Amino acid sequence: MRPLLASTAALLLMIGGAAAQSAAPAGASSCSGCHDAKNAGTSLPPLKGRPAAEIVSSMQDFREGKREATVMGRIAKGFSEEETRAIAAWLGQR
Repeated sequence: MRPLLASTAALLLMIGGAAAQSAAPAGASSCSGCHDAKNAGTSLPPLKGRPAAEIVSSMQDFREGKREATVMGRIAKGFSEEETRAIAAWLGQR
């Protein structure tokens, strides 16, 4: 009985750790409002699965005014570099 209990406890810890690793970083939910894969037919590309470096580069360009935008320039300025990298990494892993 004890080996089964230990195995079950180990499995629950692994599952809990995986869930914590997959939790969205702060601010990531704001991206899906416009860039969700369900928004098919819009000119806004889905971000899930895109390379993190591409997302970071785009956000930097929006932040610095190097890329034309309606609202993305203001949104990008609201995130630090660290936050942007965390969100990009999370989106890239989806």
